[in-house]
Amino acid sequence: MEIAVFSAKPYDREYLDAANAAHTHRLKYYEVPLDDETVSLAAAHGAVCIFVNDHANAAVLEALAKGGTKLVALRCTGFNNVDLNAARALGIKVVRVVDYSPNSVAEHAVALLMAINRKIHRAYNRTRDFNFSLDGLMGFDLCGKTVAVIGTGKIGRVFAKIMLGFGCDVIGYDKFPSPEFEAMGARYAEPGEIGSSADIISLHCPLTPDTYHIIDAHTLSRAKRGALLINTSRGGLIDTEAVIDALRSGQLGGLAIDVYEQEAGLFFRDLSGTIITDDVLQRLVTFPNVILTGHQAFLTREAVTTICETTLQSVTEFESGAPLTNEIDAG
Repeated sequence: MEIAVFSAKPYDREYLDAANAAHTHRLKYYEVPLDDETVSLAAAHGAVCIFVNDHANAAVLEALAKGGTKLVALRCTGFNNVDLNAARALGIKVVRVVDYSPNSVAEHAVALLMAINRKIHRAYNRTRDFNFSLDGLMGFDLCGKTVAVIGTGKIGRVFAKIMLGFGCDVIGYDKFPSPEFEAMGARYAEPGEIGSSADIISLHCPLTPDTYHIIDAHTLSRAKRGALLINTSRGGLIDTEAVIDALRSGQLGGLAIDVYEQEAGLFFRDLSGTIITDDVLQRLVTFPNVILTGHQAFLTREAVTTICETTLQSVTEFESGAPLTNEIDAG
């Protein structure tokens, strides 16, 4: 099947080509993202393969349908960038990668937590200049601290298990409680407990209308002063302006994020030689207690291999008329 692969980076090409040996689809790679201006590149392709910052809104989907595209294959878990109702109305099927490696994202969240707590980023920069002063690098023991996990799906549960291994008291919040979360020794928080007790808050929930800006000025004002906030899920979970205010006042003790709500057009590109016009991001990175990585939490060999294999298997299922194992139900 002809597949137009958008937002394709060198690692996408390498791992998709390797996975395609078992399928023999015809892959056409485009480094540009899918949007209103680039959708014409997908003409005559039966499927498009997209990533987190590609846009599959109603207008793009209509153009895809006119060009003969029948399948949108997301090589990620989240699907907030796809208008599912429009896809259904146009007869376009949408599939995603439901499960790849929850360990990759959870472990990156732990790495961010350890780095922001123990000031690893600041120590690294100092020692490169042979500055071995320890002033300003004080952290705290994780053992005995309270960690709040917002979203207790597979990734959230792996993160919780690691935190339990550190000796933390792990509390959680999820609209759909998980027996596995409680079975490992964690518990669900009582109303108001996360704000009053959590030393660390880690976000592991999808971006939906209900979770958009789940961390805003109100929730930050109720948080324990000096708490650390970790986000490896979706940028839109955090109201960045409110977080900046909380960092400035000291209400928030530190922020470590792998995602940013305005990351489209910025992340996955080398902009080191350009002027960044995003004033919010510019302000954010000036704080010494902020760490930002460029949406790399998923980027392990194991995870990318599974993502590519699952994505191409979904295309093969569609081409052969088999049931779509990873289809997203618009209803």
